Amino acid sequence: MISVVIPTRNAQETLAATLAALIPAAVDGLVREVIVADGGSTDRTLLIAENAGVEIVDGAAGRGIQLRAGARRARFPWLLFLHADTELAPGWDTVAANFMEKVDTGRIPQAAGAFRFRLLDDGWKPRLLEAAVTLRCGLLRMPYGDQGLLIPRTLYDSAGGYSEQPLMEDVDLIRRIGRRRLRMLRADALTSAIRYREDGYARRILRNQACLALYAAGVSPQRIAALYDPDGAPAAGFEVRQRPTGP
Repeated sequence: MISVVIPTRNAQETLAATLAALIPAAVDGLVREVIVADGGSTDRTLLIAENAGVEIVDGAAGRGIQLRAGARRARFPWLLFLHADTELAPGWDTVAANFMEKVDTGRIPQAAGAFRFRLLDDGWKPRLLEAAVTLRCGLLRMPYGDQGLLIPRTLYDSAGGYSEQPLMEDVDLIRRIGRRRLRMLRADALTSAIRYREDGYARRILRNQACLALYAAGVSPQRIAALYDPDGAPAAGFEVRQRPTGP
């Protein structure tokens, strides 16, 4: 049984598709709750979440802060962290259930799983980026947050959970989980290419790599976030808005 945690901030363009992709798994009982941890949206994001009947946690901007707050509210033994611009492809639930069953029965050691990165765009640029991500995950076992993270609650807690940082929270947690406890799942996470098209593929990839290089060099996530998203400075506190019966 899975609790899904989705951090949001002005995600009206993509959130409905992200939630819709969870419906078959909710009908089958695999997904038992969906928690939207919002960081101050000013568009229709919260209205979409309310209409979907999911639980909403209002509070600070900053993905690490939001993910941690959402996880704190989760009630079920598996957690699925999913970005609001990423929808899981049909069949993901079967793959996830098989992986969970192997972990829960001890057939494989305790581990977390991430999905294959795909971009919702045509042309050679998204395909090249997908190939690069596949290579990185194959060699380094280093998936990023837009690939989702399916993890047992016990492993999440023992690894310390997400740090309350505005950026690189995914890299930080994956490093603490460790390569040996990370599996790549044979299902796709389809991520919106809106930001890549708006910024330009080359510019956005270079900016992402620059942020990663700064983080590796010891620059604080807060300083990187100020460059990456000047309007995303975190504030204090979270408030639970509602508890749903399903997505």
